[in-house]
Order: sequence, then C-alpha cells, then structure tokens
Amino acid sequence: MEDILYAPWRDEYVTNEKIEGCVFCHISTNSQDDEKLHVVYRDEHCFIVMNRYPYTPGHFMIIPHYHTDKLEDLESDVWLHITALAQKGVRLLKEGLGAHGVNLGMNLGKAGGAGIAEHIHLHLVPRWERDTNFITSIANNRVYSTDFEKIYRKIKKLSQEYI
Repeated sequence: MEDILYAPWRDEYVTNEKIEGCVFCHISTNSQDDEKLHVVYRDEHCFIVMNRYPYTPGHFMIIPHYHTDKLEDLESDVWLHITALAQKGVRLLKEGLGAHGVNLGMNLGKAGGAGIAEHIHLHLVPRWERDTNFITSIANNRVYSTDFEKIYRKIKKLSQEYI
C-alpha cells in the first residue's frame, strides 16, 4: 500500500502560468511584480527572493541581475556585494527570525545539483535544532510548519532593518 502526503501549496507549481526563459531574469526585470514574485530586496547588483519551495521556513536566495551560470565570470564587485548581503541575511535569519544556524550554499551547474542551473544564486537556509524530524528522515518529505506568505511578509519587513 502506498501512502500519499497531500501538499496543497504545491498545486500552484503545476497549475500556475509558466515563465518562459530564465525565471531569475524574469524576476530581475519585473520589479513591478515584486510582491507577487516574493522579492524581499533589490538593488543595482542583485535581488533577494524567497525560495518558493523551501527547505525550511525563511529559505531565500541572493541572485545577481547578471545572467550567468559561471561564478568565475561574475564581476568581483558583484560577488563581494552578494557576500556582504549574505552576512546581513544571516544576521536577519538569526536575530530577526530566531534561527539557531544557517546553511549557505551554491549548487553550480546541473551536475552540481542546481535546480535552476543557468543563473547562479546563493541559498540562505535557516536551521533550528532538531528541525529534521521522522518524516524527513524516513519518508523523504518535509513538513513546512508555517504559512509561506506570513514568513515572506515577516522577512520583507525585517529586511528593512537588517539589509
């Protein structure tokens, strides 16, 4: 007998209008849709957007406006800016959201595990002690403990203080 875990928030993933081309370039060039696209912050070099299918509540990404799949081709000043934002983002997650720790990471290229391999992005994943429970460990599923929109609004508000 097969068990099914119902995840109604994923319905949007299969029924929503598909974005043609690079999803991150779409977000980069459509600032008028920041609320709908869950953009937390943007400036001339990059933007911060919530991960729509997060590992834990508060998982967001820092993404350069420049479209590249090669970190080595990114201009040094943009990379330094991203890392400065990462420091501020870690503080936001720890102090503002109460995370016990944070995972930072980039998956470069499809072979490196990138879900969107054509446009580099840095993940910030807040972590809490014992946030991996039995369902994650034995069923390869995650339980998202709070409303995505609520977390987005909270992080967007906190970004005004921390970023």
